[in-house]
Amino acid sequence: MLIKRVTIAGTALLLAALTACGGHTGTGQTAGSGAAPTPVPVTGLRDTVRHVTRQTTRATRPHLVRTCTTRTHQVRHSARSGTGSRRRTRTWYTTDRYQDCHTVRHGTDTYRRQIRPERWCVRLDDVNGDRKHDDVWYQVTHVDYATASTAADHTRLRFVPLSQDNGC
Repeated sequence: MLIKRVTIAGTALLLAALTACGGHTGTGQTAGSGAAPTPVPVTGLRDTVRHVTRQTTRATRPHLVRTCTTRTHQVRHSARSGTGSRRRTRTWYTTDRYQDCHTVRHGTDTYRRQIRPERWCVRLDDVNGDRKHDDVWYQVTHVDYATASTAADHTRLRFVPLSQDNGC
């Protein structure tokens, strides 16, 4: 019986592992459409750069506090003794204490709420060698932005963009 249970558990574990991997196709890629696309680098001539600063504002939210109150309730106890017509029931009461806790609003907290995230953008001409593909904005990492901002105009740059024309 134990061997049968171990065999079933091993089979279930193997099936779970294969399901988690998603199976493989003949080309070595995982099957299904859930695979993340590989980032594609772009090349082009540096046109201009732009740093969009982070924008925040003051906001308030409720300050929640947990309050607890000690409460009591009476518990009835009884014990029987004797047999037949001499049977007797003795009853007594005790007081049990317990905590009654709940969350209540107690004023407000102020915090900085982000309206616009910080972004670093680079505009390229002749994207991927296509002379008609000009003035395309790309959102890049801070490192790529620093490289592009120190480069001279119309210098060939190559980087992997975070996104294309995303608020730049």
